[in-house]
Amino acid sequence: HITPEKFYVEACDDGADDVLAIDRVSTEVTLTVKKDVPPSAVTRPIFGVLGTIRLVAGTYLIVITKKKKVGEIFSHAIWKATDFDILSYKKTMLHLTDIQLQDNKVFLSMLNHVLSVDGFYFSTTYDLTHTLQRLANTSPEFQEMSLLERADPRFVWNGHLLREFIAQPEIHRFATPVMHGFITMHSCSINGKCFDWLLVSRRSCFRAGVRYYVRGIDSEGHAANFVETEQIVHYKGSKASFVQTRGSIPFFWSQRPNLKYKPKPQISKSVNHMDGFQRHFDSQIISYGKQMIVNLVNQKGSEKPLEQTFSKMVNSMANGMVRYVAFDFHKECSRMRWDRLQILMDQLAEQQDEFSSYFLQAKSSCGRSVRKESWVCGGVYCYNCMDCLDRTNVIQSLLARRSLQAQLQRLGVLHVGQRIEEQADFEKIYKNAWADNANACAKQYAGTGALKTDYTTGKRTQWGLIMDGWNSLIRYYKNNFSDGFRQDAIDLFLGNYSVDEVEPASPLHVKKDWKFLALPIIMVVAFSMCIICLLMAG
Repeated sequence: HITPEKFYVEACDDGADDVLAIDRVSTEVTLTVKKDVPPSAVTRPIFGVLGTIRLVAGTYLIVITKKKKVGEIFSHAIWKATDFDILSYKKTMLHLTDIQLQDNKVFLSMLNHVLSVDGFYFSTTYDLTHTLQRLANTSPEFQEMSLLERADPRFVWNGHLLREFIAQPEIHRFATPVMHGFITMHSCSINGKCFDWLLVSRRSCFRAGVRYYVRGIDSEGHAANFVETEQIVHYKGSKASFVQTRGSIPFFWSQRPNLKYKPKPQISKSVNHMDGFQRHFDSQIISYGKQMIVNLVNQKGSEKPLEQTFSKMVNSMANGMVRYVAFDFHKECSRMRWDRLQILMDQLAEQQDEFSSYFLQAKSSCGRSVRKESWVCGGVYCYNCMDCLDRTNVIQSLLARRSLQAQLQRLGVLHVGQRIEEQADFEKIYKNAWADNANACAKQYAGTGALKTDYTTGKRTQWGLIMDGWNSLIRYYKNNFSDGFRQDAIDLFLGNYSVDEVEPASPLHVKKDWKFLALPIIMVVAFSMCIICLLMAG
């Protein structure tokens, strides 16, 4: 409900009388009741409060205005937020100069750009930010917390926007923690036995950004493009999951765009790599247990120094909880020799049997329901690559299938000797879901769909190679000419950059010298001469 003085957010739960009142002048947030909402208020439906942010014109409230149901996890509805609105606390913009108005407009376009990227998910009753294992191994006190209070901060993309809500526990239930990434759910059937199969990818908001602009790790050990992917099976009350993570090579390096098709990676020489490296794996071990690092970068050319440095640092860390495997994906699988992926699968098979997966089984005994829990996961696969997109997704889908094979046999869905590859209907669902996951992660980081998805959905083809070339061309353009704006937009949304209303000099007004115009002018002249020569060959 909107009035000139306040925003009122009414809870629509059955029997709920609470209303959140936001003062548009003082920005104070309080609780009130329905009868206090003025009849003159303009009313509209919303599906969640994303949070607040300060721009040049003052504070803005961001709300979810459209949602689409993805499915249900254990009877909890999961939604995708598909549209948002950014509402100004200020009733007029007359207090702004023309330059401030323009700056405010640019900042609003940045927020809208981030919100337009597909992949924001939420639930009002289920904690999407934690894996099955973490949710099952929690205390009663944890389970009584609000979703906002107990959510994993790595995967709450509106954490910065909700900073004022976090300070007031009584209004927590009006705040909606939102995850960014990918979720798909399918009701499947094999041998006449119906089960739910889910794929969830959670994208970290720490060191988030776009390809080339964000690489390596930060001082806290957070890796660029870190994604936690969980595969879940639910059959007759029994649950099983398999978790994998991906992230940029975890030391300090960069690969800034410079108009070359593939800029040369630069390893920083002025910092102590081991501090951030150690922090990264300490955090990984606390969250997931043992680490099986799968490094997929090339072992020759410009990527070679990264592989050598990574291997050396793992050895010098000498941690028994961390193992390392390097696989030169492009060399081994060149000329579409995809059968050679079996080399890596064989290397990882023994470790995968040791890691196994989280398993929660419900059994009926003497008319009573007995819950048998077994946590047999000894660790997680941690994939590190240049982008952690295309190569990573191919390997993750293969290992996830192997894990699923074992889980479905243990649940009694697959008979002994049966293979998932032989179940045509499910295999189609499985491959398409992993291809969709690859595309979602790639669009969020690189700006285009993933490469090599034809292999994920079936087998590598010549048409797939052509599409990869097209996507690579689009990536080249975006990485060099439009990703600066995307990076700035993400930094603004996540609070890495804060707008100062009284700051006299805006970073949007940096004076550019003639060098910035030189290349476009040269290219326009060269293109014009080419056209003239073609049309007037004589």
